[in-house]
Amino acid sequence: MIDLDSPVETVLGEPKEKKGRTRNERIVEGLGIETVGDLLHHFPRRYVETGQLTALDELEKGQFLTLVGEIASSRVNTYMDRRTRRTAYRLDAVLRTDGPSLRMSFFAKNKGVADWQAGRLRPGRRGLFLGQADTFRGEWQLTNPQMVLFGADDEVPDPDAQLSLESIGAFYPIYPLTRGVESWDLQRAISFARQVVEEVPDTIPEAVRAEHRVLPARDALDRIHQPDSWGDITSAQRRYRFEEALVTQLVLGRRRRAVRAMGARPRDGGQGDLLASFDASLPFTLTRGQEEVGAQVEHDLAQPHPMNRLLQGEVGSGKTLVALRAMLRVVDSGGQAALLAPTEVLAQQHHRSITAMLGDLAGGALMGGTTVELLTGSMTKAQRTEPLSRLAVGEAGIVIGTHALLEEQVQFFDLGLVVVDEQHRFGVEQRAALTDKAGTPPHVLVMTATPIPRTVAMTVFGDLEVSTLSELPAGRAPIQTNVVPLAEQPQWISRVWQRVREEVEKGHQAYVVCPRITGDELEQGEADPAYDDADEDAPSAPAPTVHGLTAVTDLAEELTGGALAGLPIGVLHGKLPPEEKDRTMRAFAAGELDVLVSTTVIEVGVDVANATTMVLMDAERFGISQLHQLRGRVGRGGLPGLCLLVSRADVGTPARDRLDAVAGTTDGFELSRVDLEQRREGDVLGRSQSGFRSTLQNLRVLRDEKTILEARGAAEALLDDDPDLAAHPLLRDVVTQMEDSAHADFIEKS
Repeated sequence: MIDLDSPVETVLGEPKEKKGRTRNERIVEGLGIETVGDLLHHFPRRYVETGQLTALDELEKGQFLTLVGEIASSRVNTYMDRRTRRTAYRLDAVLRTDGPSLRMSFFAKNKGVADWQAGRLRPGRRGLFLGQADTFRGEWQLTNPQMVLFGADDEVPDPDAQLSLESIGAFYPIYPLTRGVESWDLQRAISFARQVVEEVPDTIPEAVRAEHRVLPARDALDRIHQPDSWGDITSAQRRYRFEEALVTQLVLGRRRRAVRAMGARPRDGGQGDLLASFDASLPFTLTRGQEEVGAQVEHDLAQPHPMNRLLQGEVGSGKTLVALRAMLRVVDSGGQAALLAPTEVLAQQHHRSITAMLGDLAGGALMGGTTVELLTGSMTKAQRTEPLSRLAVGEAGIVIGTHALLEEQVQFFDLGLVVVDEQHRFGVEQRAALTDKAGTPPHVLVMTATPIPRTVAMTVFGDLEVSTLSELPAGRAPIQTNVVPLAEQPQWISRVWQRVREEVEKGHQAYVVCPRITGDELEQGEADPAYDDADEDAPSAPAPTVHGLTAVTDLAEELTGGALAGLPIGVLHGKLPPEEKDRTMRAFAAGELDVLVSTTVIEVGVDVANATTMVLMDAERFGISQLHQLRGRVGRGGLPGLCLLVSRADVGTPARDRLDAVAGTTDGFELSRVDLEQRREGDVLGRSQSGFRSTLQNLRVLRDEKTILEARGAAEALLDDDPDLAAHPLLRDVVTQMEDSAHADFIEKS
């Protein structure tokens, strides 16, 4: 008996190839299909409607086409075969589409075969054609076509045909492919598998299917692979999107409940007055958003179960202040707080800014305040000794650090709160390594300055409560953003440096950010931020051509002796010694440097009020959220900001579209939706820096918002009635598999 767990080879048949990897091996290895269930859940990426001519857009040489066409003309021609020196025959046909026509040629050794082919391909005959687009003498051709001709019930089938009329319905499915595997290979195997697999277990309970109008599993499987209408396709796709959303929301819902059941020490502020003293010392009034989020955080901290909250907000919205007030609340309760930052530059920046904000309150417990410690990987053993001691005995209330906080020798007296900044840069294991240092589960506040659409947060951060700071504090000035298109106007680069000099002459400062340190060397610890503009369904497509990228060291030298000669210029990147990085940032903050040429180490947290200009070299190499983050480094001191996106990207390319989107708005939430539409949810949330791959197979969180909301409600109802899902063993098994898999890791790492 063949079922969904049977090896996929049971429905693939015997491979014909003898040398190299067989087609079956390519299907298993290239597409990750190991079982019959995997094969049946390898869904079409699009469909060709067989009842009408296919509309063709702009063609490209080498493009693989699957289309419905009509023979416009056909004619048998003779020619001299150079190899045999005999007369040979060629059928030349013109295929009409809803777009450009394509020529096809079929060769035969004798006239009988050529005439037979001409009879099949008579004018007016329609069929499904598969082949590669090419050009010859200025005309488009369809080379090496495979075809199924319609209206051929009485015709003797072509013994070499890959397709048969019986396999063609109202819609022909086009599947995601890998090199060496054709769409018809998968279509035939899937069609056979559907015939021999009798039972398709349904993970969605019948009551849930009825309430949410979801197709049964067997019905959905048949409709997705062999639909009779667009309605069949829509209803089948909705079934699988709902199923994926339901399983994801059950995983996250169970995690939320598990966290609440852990128990934690309430941190209600006790009798301490550190937070009150800090609030009284502030020279400004909190924004309404900061007050509201602060109240949410204080409520969470006072509960007997761990807070698990995501704080997201615009660049410069005041997240650090909210986090500091939460840390002071915990210190007032007798506990300690740790802030984990992704880079040493950011950790040092946080330490300086938090110490400055606390003022006299950072002098230690004897002064009615709290000691603020810094721990980074570059500190020597001697430099770490005293901070580690003060943490262990409870003298230090707040510690700020990088991955160094995760090391075994770092011990806390009473860790009550963990704040994770730019949390998408830390994996689940790293976060756990810090929270495990607490005697009882600590409260957790994770922050991101990359705005996330509500449905993304709900889907991927569904185990976190979400707080959002959308308004900016008073004093933030507008930022003008312009694309500098060197592909069309290469001479404009001189104007860029002229604008930098003009801002410096006004007494202001400028950042110049490059994608490389030197040559093609990446910033330490960074993934290549370049996008892959290749088609997601063509994994073997060549990567786009990339020009030589601007490097920090090269550009700084060039500007010092050229366009910005005479101006104090600093250099900052991840390979510099820590003391030099800190010295450079202090000099820039103090106004001793007019221009800072840097990599993206200044992306977040760096706050220099006098900086008004941001020049981003090779801007197309950065993602939308990263461009928005970098732009947010200017305009922070009440002075209007200027951001120049220097790029060689051509008009109409995805890279240029991204830059135009950033130049068109400073609304980070609007940009996050654009980013998500272009890159999909996996990348936006930090799984990788380029490409389209996402852990979500069927769901798209913007497109499927209503489905996700429905699934979340269904998941909560199921868990309320049956927390262990004991009454639904199939669904329980799928949820457990996801919890135990790398998928669950991805959800937390993002």
